[in-house]
Amino acid sequence: MGVSVRTELVEELDTLVDECSDLGASRSEIVEAILAVYLQNDEERIEKTRELVIRNRKRSNS
Repeated sequence: MGVSVRTELVEELDTLVDECSDLGASRSEIVEAILAVYLQNDEERIEKTRELVIRNRKRSNS
């Protein structure tokens, strides 16, 4: 699965990979773990996702 990710997020992801170096975790494993935690948390998930999409679109159009 290919995705496009803003540079700032890639930098944050790389920080997480570095912080999990003792596990030998790859970017893909970290992203999968983040998605699993996010998708298991039902509280306001849809609303927060919609807000983030709208905010990111406004930022891209500026």
